[in-house]
Amino acid sequence: MKIVRDATLHQRILGDIEARIVSGEWPPGHRIPFEVDLAADYNCSRMTANKVLTQLAKSGLIERRKKSGSFVAQPRAQSAVLAIAEIEAEVQSLRLSYSHIVHARSKRRANAADKQRLELSEAASVLDITCIHQAGAAPFCLEERLISLATVPEAEAETFDTVSPGTWLLKRVPWSAAENRISAVSAGASVAILLDIEKGTACLVIERRTWSPAGPVTSVRLTYPGDRHALVAKFAPGGEG
Repeated sequence: MKIVRDATLHQRILGDIEARIVSGEWPPGHRIPFEVDLAADYNCSRMTANKVLTQLAKSGLIERRKKSGSFVAQPRAQSAVLAIAEIEAEVQSLRLSYSHIVHARSKRRANAADKQRLELSEAASVLDITCIHQAGAAPFCLEERLISLATVPEAEAETFDTVSPGTWLLKRVPWSAAENRISAVSAGASVAILLDIEKGTACLVIERRTWSPAGPVTSVRLTYPGDRHALVAKFAPGGEG
């Protein structure tokens, strides 16, 4: 009978903690009660409490820190590898408020690096934009974007104060081809400052280029702190492409 009781308590404790996390009662960073406290609260063994915390950690709901205890994990946004997702939608999927800040915006003649990024065959004007996307009060993603003004001349008059460059382009400029390049990098000094993370923090970088029938549209580099984002790809056996 003790085995049945322990199993029932395990599910009850697990359900109680999951409910508090999912409802937002225990937000990201909230300290979970220690094993000894859970054992006392539920009149169970420390082993049962430990098994519950281990299961929660494996599911990604909490993170266990040596000598510090267990804490509600920061949510991780997911985006499809082959899709062009709006960052605002990614943030809202985490049930957090979204905002963005235009950190820098300038129009200039394309240099050699710009021509390579956008695959421009001749000198042209580009719009160079840096945005910081926020989830709540915290930086979520750094956007570094070039827009070809030869292909999208109307972008020159847009401030992007009320709508982010990526969202604006998706709604205004049909694209016919896209390319994604995904890599893991350590945050340099300037990126660390803008994302409010430590220099050297592991980051996920998505570099994307899009084209329309009129020519290259944009090249963007999106940098996410590595512990806050995941990429998902769905495919079927024997599928083409």
